[in-house]
Order: sequence, then structure tokens, then C-alpha cells
Amino acid sequence: MKVELEKIFSFIIELEKLKSVNRMTKVIGTDRRENSAEHSWQIAVLAMSLEGYAKEKVDINRVVRMLLLHDVVEIDAGDKFIFSAAHADTENEMKAAERIFGMLPPQVGDEFKALWLEYEERRTPESRYAYAMDRLMPVLINLNNGCQSWVENGVRLEQVLSKTGILADFNAELWEMISRRLYESRQMGFLG
Repeated sequence: MKVELEKIFSFIIELEKLKSVNRMTKVIGTDRRENSAEHSWQIAVLAMSLEGYAKEKVDINRVVRMLLLHDVVEIDAGDKFIFSAAHADTENEMKAAERIFGMLPPQVGDEFKALWLEYEERRTPESRYAYAMDRLMPVLINLNNGCQSWVENGVRLEQVLSKTGILADFNAELWEMISRRLYESRQMGFLG
């Protein structure tokens, strides 16, 4: 038991590094970029809050577990801006998943890695829901922060619509509201 506890403690301390993985989006009203740990926590809360709006029935506990683990690989692979060519770096992420989840006792590590893979593959209602929340959170932050990360990186409306259109499958009414705000942002000069 002592060896297993030491492995769990080592994994938890390793997760501390996620607090140093900065994302492109800044915390609203500040010049500080959010980190991946903050992002994971916030989208887990978002997912719990929007459960009643999901088109498909989901096990929200499974969704939250998935969201808390989905970016752990960024400890090794870094955060990839969704609009960059490097965003689809699955090889390095898989290596990171094997190393990081491999730190745990096998039963726990295998379970966590399976949740991470489920999120990546988006074949279950829970993984599709989690993915939609991961697409929605940066949109909400950008829409309430002068489209900061989009403006700084020359992101165009069509790119945002392309990457976030998945939200229409989550909830058509929510997507209508979000897409309307995106078009308004372009009218205000934030999106090209």
C-alpha cells in the first residue's frame, strides 16, 4: 500500500506543473494568461452547470472526471492554440499520457488514461459533451474579454465558427446565441 500511495502522491505533485502551462486566453480583466489547471477546473464547473441543456443524456460525473484529466498531457506536450497548425499533435500527447498516467498504480492509471482516450476519440455522449464544453469555455472568455486571444493572433470569424460549430450539436439554442454574439464581435471590429 505504501508504494501505491507514494505513486499517487508523485502523480498529484506532477499535476502541479499544469499550473505553469499558460494558455492563449487571458483571465478576464487582467494581463495574466490563464493556465491549464484553471481551464480544467472552470470547464468542469461549466459542464455541471449546463447538464440540463445537453441534447444527449450524459453521466455528468464521468464528464467532469474527463474534463479534469483532458489537459494533463499538456505538462509534457504544452498547450496548443486551437487555431495553430500544431494543435493536432497527437503523437506527443500520447507519449505524455503514457508517462504521466503511468506514474500511478496500474488500476488508477489505466482508468485515467482510458478517460483521456475516450475524450480524445469523442465516440460517447460523455466525450462529445466534454469536448463541447472545451470548445465553449474559450469562446465565453473571449466574448467577455474583447476577443483578446483572437485579436492578438489574427483569428477570423470563419475560423472561430469552424472550430466551435460543434456547439450546435450540443444545443441549437445555445449555438444560436453564441454565433449571434460572434457575428456582433465582427461588427465591432474584433474578428476579421
